[in-house]
Amino acid sequence: MGFLDKLRAGLSKTKNAIFGRIDALLKLFVRVDEDLLEELEELLITADVGVGTTEEILDALRDEIKDGRLKEPEQIKDSLRVILAELIGEGGALALDTTPSVILVIGVNGAGKTTSIGKISKRLKKAGKKVVVAAADTFRAAAIDQLAVWCERAGVDLVKQQEGSDPAAVVYDAIQYTKKKEADVLIIDTAGRLHNKKNLMDELAKINRVIGRELPEAARENLLVLDATTGQNAILQAKEFSHAAEITGLVLNKLDGTAKGGIVLSIRRELGLPVKFVGVGEKIDDMQEFEAEEFVAALFE
Repeated sequence: MGFLDKLRAGLSKTKNAIFGRIDALLKLFVRVDEDLLEELEELLITADVGVGTTEEILDALRDEIKDGRLKEPEQIKDSLRVILAELIGEGGALALDTTPSVILVIGVNGAGKTTSIGKISKRLKKAGKKVVVAAADTFRAAAIDQLAVWCERAGVDLVKQQEGSDPAAVVYDAIQYTKKKEADVLIIDTAGRLHNKKNLMDELAKINRVIGRELPEAARENLLVLDATTGQNAILQAKEFSHAAEITGLVLNKLDGTAKGGIVLSIRRELGLPVKFVGVGEKIDDMQEFEAEEFVAALFE
């Protein structure tokens, strides 16, 4: 099964929740009017598209109605397809144009941070990159062991210390190892605690100082891993983490486990951040660079 097929299968709950019901809704109307748009609004909001994003979608539909492009109910799905693709925008490739480049991975525990690192590592290795991973989430029980398993699956090197070690010290060691091995990419796992934001911010600031001092010219990506099944809570997490790090892109996991895949639209509008990867399974190849057209196609086809 190709990734697009997996994406279609993964988004089937969202597709059924939104577009299956839209098909049924359109059959009830003989013309496009405010009653139809009100019903559509409710469907989009329940799929976690978000109130603001839903209003933007409806405004775009109203514009098409006014200028005569949208007349019949059956035209709405085609219009939606174009509007959604424009709203989401493209994810964009990782900026890895220096040797080495650095990817800092952040996110709450349980969002799929460790698995995402393994999957991204495997993709980069397949692309011919030499990858080193730093186990800087040193406070969570078994985090280092879990990361070691994923690094072994991906076939990349892991730099670690004992549980409870200073994360910045692990990052320093990993940078020296990366330089020694002349690796292309250093991926850094970080602690996923939000309950004490000050500690998190202090820890990330310390790690950033080490990177800035030891690799001042390195290209940087700060990727935030989110769990799609948490819906609007994922946006709240992203806003909190944005205070602690300058996020450059998002990794959206567990799209196969939710009927609320509309969160992709909401995230883009609320945060202005590109979704760079989407995950639709637990296997090491179940992650792909985000493409808006593929995502929208999976919702409609």
